[in-house]
Amino acid sequence: MKAWYLIHCKPRQEYLAQENLERQGYGTYLPVTSVRRRKRGKSVSEVAPMFPRYLFIHLSDTTDDWGPIRSTIGVANLVRFAHSPACVPDKLIDALKQREDSKGVQILTNTGFQRGEKVRIAEGSFEGYEAIFQANTSKDRVILLLQIAEKQISLKLDESLIESYR
Repeated sequence: MKAWYLIHCKPRQEYLAQENLERQGYGTYLPVTSVRRRKRGKSVSEVAPMFPRYLFIHLSDTTDDWGPIRSTIGVANLVRFAHSPACVPDKLIDALKQREDSKGVQILTNTGFQRGEKVRIAEGSFEGYEAIFQANTSKDRVILLLQIAEKQISLKLDESLIESYR
């Protein structure tokens, strides 16, 4: 049975790593998004990796040869936690693929939350906590102010993990 794993790529070589891994017969997934950048003094929209320096690879731990991966051009290494490769949940990959438009570009939505608005964390280790919305950051992240043990901390979360407080 195959699972998704995470590849750490060399700087700005995600596409090169993907091309070389696929040429070797590996299944890969590189989510991309539209970003605004300044080029020659003008703001232009271009497609770029959603997670710079990272690429997903679909592997079987019994039938696939993992040996050539690390020496593939563009690949820095396989992401590991302790001595085990970092396995990515299928649900995450499915969710990313569902947010793509017809060209394969991630559709990112604006939260509509206002600075100072009270929100509730809907999932994760802080589930159920109330927080104060501070700002949107790039790539679907938001900054929240959270009160824990009489101390306020700033927390960055994926915007899909928060909801309006009602």
